[in-house]
Amino acid sequence: MFTKIRKSLTPVQWIAAGFLIIILCGTLLLMLPVSSRDSGGTDFLSALFTAASATCVTGLVVVDTYQHWSLFGQLVILLMIQTGGLGFVTIGVTILLMMGKKVGLADRGLLRDSVNILELGGVVRLAKLIVKGTLFFEGIGACLLACRFVPEFGIAEGIYYGIFHSVSAFCNAGFDLMGRFGEYGSLVRYADDWLMNLTVVTLILTGGLGFSVWRDLVKNRCHVRKYTLHTKMVLTALLVLVIVPTGLFWLLERDGVLAGMSGSGQFLGALFAAVTPRTAGFNTTDVAAMGDAGKLLTLVLMLIGGNPGSTAGGVKTTTIMVLLFYVVSMIQHRDGVNVYGRRLPDGMIEKAAIVFTLTLTLAVTASFLICALDGLPLTDVLLETFSAVDTVGMSTGITRQTGTCSRVILILLMYCGRIGSLSFALAFTDKKQRSGLRQPMERINIG
Repeated sequence: MFTKIRKSLTPVQWIAAGFLIIILCGTLLLMLPVSSRDSGGTDFLSALFTAASATCVTGLVVVDTYQHWSLFGQLVILLMIQTGGLGFVTIGVTILLMMGKKVGLADRGLLRDSVNILELGGVVRLAKLIVKGTLFFEGIGACLLACRFVPEFGIAEGIYYGIFHSVSAFCNAGFDLMGRFGEYGSLVRYADDWLMNLTVVTLILTGGLGFSVWRDLVKNRCHVRKYTLHTKMVLTALLVLVIVPTGLFWLLERDGVLAGMSGSGQFLGALFAAVTPRTAGFNTTDVAAMGDAGKLLTLVLMLIGGNPGSTAGGVKTTTIMVLLFYVVSMIQHRDGVNVYGRRLPDGMIEKAAIVFTLTLTLAVTASFLICALDGLPLTDVLLETFSAVDTVGMSTGITRQTGTCSRVILILLMYCGRIGSLSFALAFTDKKQRSGLRQPMERINIG
């Protein structure tokens, strides 16, 4: 029976079904009385929302993670974050390897689609690199964060806090345990802390770099000329999307949410505000108190997101770069898109346009529905929906104000954002036969 079901599903459908099963299992565990501090347990919708947010590494919450969930509940959330960040396929293949079993061709193909790489060769070695790299970076991050938490909370609790926030940051999840100082406070109390800020920012960027980029960097070290085109584009986007938004946030908010901070504090606040919208979900400043320009910049960064095949969400940096290069090529009347001495296939340009359009359509449609259902401010709703579909987790605080229908919409957005808007659409169409007939061609006016 299992074999028949497996053969009937495409890799995309397998990935979509796998994440759905993890969310449902997490929901059941979070509904147990032992998972919450209140012995009465947690209602289905709140548990489902939290499970979806954790598995989809988003970070939007309807209850405070520290104040509502017990240690058991927090560990369930942490496990879902790790599973959602690495991907259940990567974890499954790793378990098979640890058991000494061979990874078949079908499993290799599923793993390739899961980590979003182009070639099948070396995919098992990449899985090993992903697990080893994750343990290394999360371990270093946990040790550094524990240096801050242990003096505050004691050895045992400080180490636990270090592990939890390191995993959450590396997986770009945005869950935190700072509710002990006040609900939904995130990392605001550490806004001037260099160790905390730089550690979390580094973990976010490392997790969002992309696993295929990891492999390229390990293989070619500092030999930039040997890097693949994908790696070159990703590293270029990384520099631009850290430096430019940091400067813009400082200019826009130096008399706003950054006012009253020291010079170094303003720099850290601007840097954190530039990095975390590209899908981490933490914040060291009050998002709701930002000016409209700051919120718009945050929204744009949310839409861009991280890099393909990483723990980050969004439409991905390469998607935006391809579209921008294509626009420039069209304006200059060039044939095709050329980047770093290489020509991009037309199919990639089409895919980038589809991903961008689907994501934008989902966010705008959801915003319209939530505004109509709950009557919340448009700017706040836009931030909420883009945060959900791009698996960011940043919010102005309206998550708890949404009604049942709006929360279901946000859950669906997080799910679509984690598996990818295009993958979600393909999950329903991959098995359908395409007709060989083509309709007569006729031109229309554009622009």
